[in-house]
Amino acid sequence: MPDFDAIVVGAGPAGTSAALTLARRGLKTVLLERGEYPGAKNVQGAVLYGRMLHDIVPEFWKDPDCPLERPVVEQRTVLTHGEDSVGFSYKSRRFLEGVPNAYTLIRVRFDRWYAKQAEAAGAELYAGVTVRELLKDGTRVVGVKTSEGDELTASVVLACDGVNSLLAQKAGLRPELKPEEVALGAKEVLELPSERIEERFALEKGEGATIEYFGSVTQGMLGYGFLYTNKDSLSLGVGCRLSDYQRTGLRPSEHLEALKKHPAVRRLIEGAKTLEYSAHLIPEGGLRSMPPLARDGLLVAGDAAQMINPAFREGSNLAMTAGRLAAEAAVEAKAQGDFSEKTLSSYVEKLRGCYLLPDLEETKDLEERIAAVPDFLEFYPGLACALARLRFTVDGRPKKEHLREALGLLRKRGFLRMARELWPLRKAAL
Repeated sequence: MPDFDAIVVGAGPAGTSAALTLARRGLKTVLLERGEYPGAKNVQGAVLYGRMLHDIVPEFWKDPDCPLERPVVEQRTVLTHGEDSVGFSYKSRRFLEGVPNAYTLIRVRFDRWYAKQAEAAGAELYAGVTVRELLKDGTRVVGVKTSEGDELTASVVLACDGVNSLLAQKAGLRPELKPEEVALGAKEVLELPSERIEERFALEKGEGATIEYFGSVTQGMLGYGFLYTNKDSLSLGVGCRLSDYQRTGLRPSEHLEALKKHPAVRRLIEGAKTLEYSAHLIPEGGLRSMPPLARDGLLVAGDAAQMINPAFREGSNLAMTAGRLAAEAAVEAKAQGDFSEKTLSSYVEKLRGCYLLPDLEETKDLEERIAAVPDFLEFYPGLACALARLRFTVDGRPKKEHLREALGLLRKRGFLRMARELWPLRKAAL
């Protein structure tokens, strides 16, 4: 008789979503977290999309204890070229209607609150526990062994142990990730009074905004910068492929300092005091790097399964959905008394039947297509800035001359070539 019905390893969005769902359905569940407490090891920016959490904790935003920062009413994209920049912004209070679209939050606070929801549902939470090994009976996973030598058995183990999933590797589901399959993110939390945030970002009291920066701020690397508004602080960060940092020799901390000096950023963070600095690996391999998700007695979800959609800045929502669906597959297996790979593979079918796997399939080659054009991240932001400068410059020349100059910039690249290079971006447009 196993100790538990289910062991969930990792108290991030995927693991806690799984543990909460399992416990609610009456399965004896334990949630193991290697950090001192849930969220202690996390660095995420962070933006949380509301719909997927609402699916698990209905109307979470009405819980006064839920540590949300600001509901996001404006999202901006800024292309940079040297010190120039051109931006696109969408702002709407419709984001607040019904289930609010997105919130900024501090993961170290949110993860603790979320794990408490799982505990309240009946899951046992143990923090400061590192799982090093899988226990097996033949090829079937039957439990885990901690670094302290404790052995716990269960009918099913859910590996939600993050980007460097030791359990996925121990199960032989994937090798160690390559530098081009992960991004290295660096972030600072900058203290700034709430009223100054609202003044600088043109926000109503309590509302939030996000900005993403592309182009020259990434210094030729595949990635982006970001700036999110919290209640009384800002989250400023950069994230680029680890292989690009290795190629350029640029340290993420140096990269972040350079971003702070860009005119599109400098004024917004002026006078802010650094509260903390952190860095973290982010899975970027997408569907191409996704390991098998089900084995006899084992399921894999969240970052451990490379469930990130960088084209749309989505990760936590994918993890929550995957954790919930993995738990539902385990509940069905429990009802059948069968935790074989065949039965647990209903998890994969559930992922195919929702947005998660179709979205990852749609964007699986986007980064590779961009990386295949050497000057893509230099040329197109530069072109956008040049065209914007022509559009808004009054220099005494007839407008037809501006138009001819603009067309000359486009002809220089070639219309057919640009169409071919930009076509893959349609997948990230809507």
